[in-house]
Amino acid sequence: MKSIEIIKNGLFSQNPTWVLVLGTCPTLATTTSAVNGLSMGLATTFVLMMSNIFISLLKSLIPDKVRIPAYIVIIATFVTVVQLIMQAYLPDLYETLGLFIPLIVVNCIVLGRAESFASKNNVWHSWLDGLFTGLGFAWALTLIGFVRELLGAGTIFGHSIIGGADGMLLFILPPGGFICFGFLMALVRKAIR
Repeated sequence: MKSIEIIKNGLFSQNPTWVLVLGTCPTLATTTSAVNGLSMGLATTFVLMMSNIFISLLKSLIPDKVRIPAYIVIIATFVTVVQLIMQAYLPDLYETLGLFIPLIVVNCIVLGRAESFASKNNVWHSWLDGLFTGLGFAWALTLIGFVRELLGAGTIFGHSIIGGADGMLLFILPPGGFICFGFLMALVRKAIR
């Protein structure tokens, strides 16, 4: 598989959010603002890159009977690293994202890429897949958070855009997340085809 194909797949044709519709729980729960969406996306990108590298390096040493548990231990290690760094340096953001950071361990995007890609490809392609699948997830979460924040609070990345306007509370609440996700998915799918 060529590197350009891996990049295109991660960002567009096999985007985990828009095309494969994976990871919808963190997608809907953490995207009440663009900062939250971007942060969750970047945390997941780091975990994807690092776990793909290590799984690709260790694939021949891991027995088939314990393959999935071994992958989960590797993924959990990098999630713990992200969690500790966020707690130490970004405590407010860590509090906001809360439970969804540790839940990266069981995110089907991360485990799916480990099983379907990293365990079958070399380190370079696995790293590239982790990076661009993660960036595809990050841009989707950031876009959803951007739209929800703009419509719901009248701000973008916490800065007031619509002076004095409060926005529509619906878009900050879960139903607004579903509405925004559905409309954006339709628009993005139309654009990437």
